[in-house]
Amino acid sequence: QVQLVESGGGLVPPGGSLRLSCAASGRTDTTYAMAWFRQAPGKEREFVAAIRWSFGFTSYADSVKGRFTISRENAKNTVYLQMNSLKPEDTAVYYCAQKITTPTTRNADDYNSWGQGTQVTVSS
Repeated sequence: QVQLVESGGGLVPPGGSLRLSCAASGRTDTTYAMAWFRQAPGKEREFVAAIRWSFGFTSYADSVKGRFTISRENAKNTVYLQMNSLKPEDTAVYYCAQKITTPTTRNADDYNSWGQGTQVTVSS
């Protein structure tokens, strides 16, 4: 079992930036991939970005491509989401998730462990 703790959310004006962090503890040796998802009020949880833990291969939702960057620091068992050029439609609770089996997917049901989420609000 892996425990995931997100941090870094907050209130930011449109066009601003935030960096989210997700620290993993426990059975981190089982990690195949890590991902960020988000859920806005009244909407389903949606995929944002994923990174394959060993080789660093990344994938992004079209809505964030070119604005968000996912990265990881293996020694600290931490995954990051750098978010630039934020828009009001990026407002959501952001969750990190761990997947222990191949392949990397965009389906939330495929992920094994989840953090508690961190609120990101983009508003002037």
